[in-house]
Amino acid sequence: MHQVAIFASGAGSNAARIIDRFRRHPSIKISLIVCNKPDAGVLEIAAKEHIPSLIIEKEQFFRGDAYVAELQRRNISFIVLAGFLWKVPSKLIQAYSGRIINIHPALLPKYGGKGFYGRLVHEAVIAAKEKESGITIHYVDELYDHGQIIFQAGCLIEPNDTPDTLAQKIHGLEHEHFPRVIEELLTSPGPGSSKDR
Repeated sequence: MHQVAIFASGAGSNAARIIDRFRRHPSIKISLIVCNKPDAGVLEIAAKEHIPSLIIEKEQFFRGDAYVAELQRRNISFIVLAGFLWKVPSKLIQAYSGRIINIHPALLPKYGGKGFYGRLVHEAVIAAKEKESGITIHYVDELYDHGQIIFQAGCLIEPNDTPDTLAQKIHGLEHEHFPRVIEELLTSPGPGSSKDR
């Protein structure tokens, strides 16, 4: 059984879709919600779904053991970042090498890196008059938005799109693809990657 922890900082719409996907899965269980904001909406989702939650604090995350011992105590085998806004410390990356994935609301390597998250990404994409944006699901390494790309899906940007309308399109792609890609990663026999542009 894959015991999965979802790290999230906000309302948790992606977390909700992922939880829904694996509610009765034979080999994948969402076992923990990890959050760095005590008032985040994702914690309400965790409570409603009877999933344990862990509120983490900065000092232990970045200068302590990065909660590695706690995650291992809970038998967490895979970590999904779903709108988690802190950089993952190297201690956690090393402990879970090749077992942490993130979703980014743009087509990496464009519009990634420090400071590119949420609405700021969509504002930059619109300001640059891009014709396309999308999502990237990738493994997490020591650099922001840098790890090996697992999957990408794109959407066209219309001339009248705004950061808000683009955000809606991107959310649609996230909700459609993220749970499925997680399932494929955790149930496929070997390390494969899929790319769909």
